[in-house]
Amino acid sequence: MIPNNFEYFAPTTIKAALKLLDKYGDECKILSGGHSLVPILKLRLASPAAVIDIGRIKELKAIKVSGKMIRIGANATHAEIAGSADLQKHCPLLAETAGQIGDQQVRNRGTIGGSLAHADPAADWPAAMLALDAEIVVRSSENERVIKAADFLVDMLTSAVAPNEIVTEVRVAKPAQPNAAAYLKVPQSASGFAVVGVAAQLKLNQGACEEISIGITGLAPKAFRAASVENALRGAALDEAAVGAAAAKADAEATDAMEDIHASGDYRRHLARVFAKRAVQTAAARA
Repeated sequence: MIPNNFEYFAPTTIKAALKLLDKYGDECKILSGGHSLVPILKLRLASPAAVIDIGRIKELKAIKVSGKMIRIGANATHAEIAGSADLQKHCPLLAETAGQIGDQQVRNRGTIGGSLAHADPAADWPAAMLALDAEIVVRSSENERVIKAADFLVDMLTSAVAPNEIVTEVRVAKPAQPNAAAYLKVPQSASGFAVVGVAAQLKLNQGACEEISIGITGLAPKAFRAASVENALRGAALDEAAVGAAAAKADAEATDAMEDIHASGDYRRHLARVFAKRAVQTAAARA
C-alpha cells in the first residue's frame, strides 16, 4: 500500500526537530531508522500530518566512553554499536546484543533510539538495557529527562517518551567486570526478533556471584528484570545446581506470556528458563 500524504521534514539540529515537534504535536511521527514506522505508514495504521526525520542530526550519532560512563547517541546504528572497539572493550554486552539484531541491512540502518522508543516486546535492546541498568535521555523544547530502563518500558509498543519529546541518548555505567556478560536468544526465523532473549551481567568475587542483573525480552508484553533469579544467585556459587534451580524461576515475573504464530506462552516460559541458565553460565565462563 501507499501511505497517506504527509509533510516531510529533515532537521539537522535537535532544536529544530523539537520546534517542529511542538508545532505538530500528536499529528507527527519521528523517523529514525524507519524499520517500524515505514511499514506502519504503508499499511496506513498511522496517518500523521508530518514526519520528522532526525537521521541527519549528527550530534545524535556519537558513541563516547569517558570516565565511568558510556554514552550512545540515539541515532547510533546497531552496526556502529556492534563494531565499536570501545564498547567491545568496556561493555561487550552492548556490542554483542547489537550484533544479533535482524540482519546486516537492518543493523546498518536501524538505530538504538528508534528501537527503544518503539518498545517492541520482542526487541533485543530492552533485555540489555535492563541488565545494564541503563538510562535513556529524552528531550523536549522545555527540559531534559533521564529515565531508568525499567521505567522507560511501559507496556507493549508503549514507552515513557511523551509526544513532545525525542530520545537523544542512552547512558550506561561501565560494568565492573565487562566480560562477565552474555546475550542469548531464540530468533524468529524471518525477522530475527527474539522469541525469547536473555541478557545477563555479572560481577564475581572468588567464584561467587557478588552482583547479577538479568533482562528478559520476548516473553511478556514488555521486557523485565528476572528478580527472582537474581535474588536466588546473589551471593551464591554459580555451580550447575544453583544456576539451574535459580533459572527455573526466570518466568516468575511474567504474569502474562505472549502467544503468537512463533511460540505458545508455555513454550516461551520454557525458553526463558533454559536461556536464563545458559546466559548466566556463559557470562560466568567469560569472566
